[in-house]
Amino acid sequence: MDQDTLLNLLSASADGDKQAFADLYQSTSGQLFAVSLKMLGRRELAEEVLQEAYVKIWHNATEYQHGKGSVLTWMISIVRYRALDMLRYQKVRKEDPLEDGQEAIFEEHINDDGPQVHKNKLDQCMGELEPQQKQAIHLAYYNGLSHHEVVGHLDLPLGTIKSWIRRGLQQLQRCLSL
Repeated sequence: MDQDTLLNLLSASADGDKQAFADLYQSTSGQLFAVSLKMLGRRELAEEVLQEAYVKIWHNATEYQHGKGSVLTWMISIVRYRALDMLRYQKVRKEDPLEDGQEAIFEEHINDDGPQVHKNKLDQCMGELEPQQKQAIHLAYYNGLSHHEVVGHLDLPLGTIKSWIRRGLQQLQRCLSL
């Protein structure tokens, strides 16, 4: 989604427009979740950080300053700070050791091979992509960069980046559906 659309949605959110905020969430949550998950490595923590970040975005939408960067960059910085706070909290917090018998309860749920099988299939399919497609998809979906940020990172035209990502995602979809 382009900068102007995100700016309009954020401005409307700052005025209390819940639908605009829902649209902003719908358009950006995937990228912000990717940033959070990459930093934290645990889905439940990444989801918690994402929720906290959107609460902060809702309450601080009026504080966005157009001249200091794009809306998405501002939102990513909020997610990063929330994730860093979570990392600090997890590091300081001491977990109580599990009592005898509790480990077996957790192992019952961990032994499900589903997510690992899906990850292996995704890794295999990613390996079949052309290097430039793989790099563009990795920057956009694993690092949470917008298409424009990928352009800046790779120093290539926007149309080229969008084509690589679109074709790569189509190839991934075909590969994953087999």
